[in-house]
Amino acid sequence: MTKRVHVRKCVTGIKGFDQITGGGLPRNRTTLICGGAGSGKTLWGIDFLIKGATQHGEPGVFMSFEETEGELYEDVASLSLNLRQAVARNKIRLEHVRLESADIAEKNFNLEGLLVRLEYAIDSIGAKRVVLDSIDSLFAGLSDPGMLRLEMKRLFRWLKAKQVTALITGEAGRDSLSRHGLEEHISDCMLFLDNRIKDQASVRRIRVVKYRGSNHGANEYPFVIDAAGVSVIPITSMSLDHPGSAKKISTGIASLDGLFDGGGYTRGSTILASGTAGTGKTSLAAAFALERCRRGERCLFVSYEESPGQIVQNMKSIGIHLDPAIKKGLLKIVATRASAIGLEMHLLDLYKTIEVLKPRAVVIDPLTSLLAEGSPREIQSMVTRVIDLLKTNGITGFFTSLVSSTSRNYTSGEIGVSSLIDTWLVVREIEEDGGNRRTRGLYIVKSRGTAHSSDVHKLSLSDKGISLGPVSEKQRKD
Repeated sequence: MTKRVHVRKCVTGIKGFDQITGGGLPRNRTTLICGGAGSGKTLWGIDFLIKGATQHGEPGVFMSFEETEGELYEDVASLSLNLRQAVARNKIRLEHVRLESADIAEKNFNLEGLLVRLEYAIDSIGAKRVVLDSIDSLFAGLSDPGMLRLEMKRLFRWLKAKQVTALITGEAGRDSLSRHGLEEHISDCMLFLDNRIKDQASVRRIRVVKYRGSNHGANEYPFVIDAAGVSVIPITSMSLDHPGSAKKISTGIASLDGLFDGGGYTRGSTILASGTAGTGKTSLAAAFALERCRRGERCLFVSYEESPGQIVQNMKSIGIHLDPAIKKGLLKIVATRASAIGLEMHLLDLYKTIEVLKPRAVVIDPLTSLLAEGSPREIQSMVTRVIDLLKTNGITGFFTSLVSSTSRNYTSGEIGVSSLIDTWLVVREIEEDGGNRRTRGLYIVKSRGTAHSSDVHKLSLSDKGISLGPVSEKQRKD
């Protein structure tokens, strides 16, 4: 029986990227990273080296053919990537190679001097990682395809012989992924970066084009560049292995608990409250959030329409006092306009906040504010990733969704994620006294794994709190 050989991986430390590649870049092999101007190639290289030096004990060499050492420091000045400190501690060595036209002319071209300098840089700090930025500058003077291929193969073979994990940047070509169309065939792994503008918003994406000897995610994955460096956001989790739970937790409303067999929502599940404006969706969410805080659990409340001050003030009018929970550090309200940043940045901010706060419950109010920020498929993809994140960490999620007042079906969803939701509440207006008086009604569309009431119940909001009661005389008698 033939023994299966696995490709050794070099963990990059870049959030999300190691997940889609099954462990990182191929160790002691060469990876080509291509893309247009502004796609983030150089920053990927710097982040790869810094993460390696600071998190994995692997020193690195950055050899630049375009930018000087000072310019590289300026490139990351606005980020929390402390390149200067890593260089000062001999964890990273920067080499700026100034190429003159005579050096790269075809008749005089010789890699020997460059390889001697690179070898000295690698050996001086015991480097395990190398970044060359960029291959196009190095081979700009070669027009003979045969000579170009030979010299590229020579460079790639030399790097492999030095037993370093190399990342080489290159420009995107017009008719091929790389400028010359050769690099992509010689490299062991190829990444393609894209920075496109859609609806006046910039969206960066990465695709693993090839990875010899290893499975990998084949989709385009959004990535963002923020103060912490590069973060890749996988489309979904790799498998549906979320932990299940039979434990029930209170909704925060005693009469609503009574509608569920077991007395509330399932721990670690997702809840959606949908309805028209003014029907009490945010109130239901706030009641749930406060109940989790009363139990000593942290809760994150993400608002896309109201400021923290507005939420606190509005909830006071119905007997929900959020201030004490905020002061104790149990409740964190994050308010931002949905249009302020792209979908990927919203998702990344949520990832980071959850990582720091470690909440047991998360409220997002309302999901429908994101509808204008992407296509239906992009919105559904984002919400799917949010649900994956929450379920993987055993976090109970409560979402609200605004339904148009002209919608004939209150269970239409409008955001296309109802199939991903475990418990779905619908709140709507009910007309009484021949249409002269309007009240609110609530009913449960579904609650997976839990028996529940299927009746419509009257939803009352007052300074004493939230309560549910029968709508009809028949319900009172029952």
